[in-house]
Amino acid sequence: MTAPLGKDLLGLERLSAEQISLILDTAEPLKEISERTIKKVPTLRGATIVNLFFEASTRTRISFEFAEKRMSADTVNVAAATSSVTKGETLVDTARNLEAMKIDMVVIRHPSSGAAQFLADRIDSNVINAGDGTHEHPTQGLLDLLTLRERWGTLAAKRVCICGDVLHSRVARSNIWGLKKLGAEVAVCGPRSLLPGAITELGVHVFDRIEQAIEWADALNILRLQLERMTGGYIPSLREYNRVFGVTRERLDRAQRDILILHPGPMNRGVEIDSDVADGPHSVILDQVTNGVAIRMAVLYLLAGNSPRLADAAKGG
Repeated sequence: MTAPLGKDLLGLERLSAEQISLILDTAEPLKEISERTIKKVPTLRGATIVNLFFEASTRTRISFEFAEKRMSADTVNVAAATSSVTKGETLVDTARNLEAMKIDMVVIRHPSSGAAQFLADRIDSNVINAGDGTHEHPTQGLLDLLTLRERWGTLAAKRVCICGDVLHSRVARSNIWGLKKLGAEVAVCGPRSLLPGAITELGVHVFDRIEQAIEWADALNILRLQLERMTGGYIPSLREYNRVFGVTRERLDRAQRDILILHPGPMNRGVEIDSDVADGPHSVILDQVTNGVAIRMAVLYLLAGNSPRLADAAKGG
């Protein structure tokens, strides 16, 4: 059977609206598995999945590992710091050596944009992009879409503003592609130094003030400042950034309506988001974490070539 997503999941730019909706629809019944006393189904029993992380990660790596184990796959975690990469081994050599051990899938996070595509072109195993440079982070985009769809029922005609360090964000790109394909209006907001020069070519609105974004949006997806990727003075200071672009309770209260608050993590509290917003009644940040496991289970399920019809999958079938 041909997998409905094709061989790999490398980004949302190349997926159709139907494929994105299929992943979301597949994830919804799989959430029930995580509520059970025994959180496991035999769907991927016998499959071997390697988590190949060349960048530090907590939420994404653990979320994939939970997803794999709840589907009964055998998992192997490889971190660059403890692999032969430190001895000069190339990415392709690492992957081919792993594939020689008869693995089925590779989940890769890499600091270079295009690394997931590079790998997928050279091995037969399924490849899932867990974040490549500043390119895409498709499963994060999908879990954000699922979180919003659960609250609204549909994304059509909804307004979502992505706030913060869009320039260095792979999450922003996956969100833009996914939201637009499902009919949402998308905007970005941040200092011009942290917005890509050609961002309007992606069909998004641009706001220079966080107050404008809050007035316009139904939901804010708030990005952290990726200081580890910055090589120059993109902002005067963290305190100044919070003063001008921080999402605060006071700013949200002025809107006099409910605005959903998302954040892909990790959060810099007191910089891009204040604690009373992150922990407030309209925050869906913890829902995003829960949905991350279900989305990754759905992607693994579909890439393995299983039928999109999984009425029995969430019941252990």
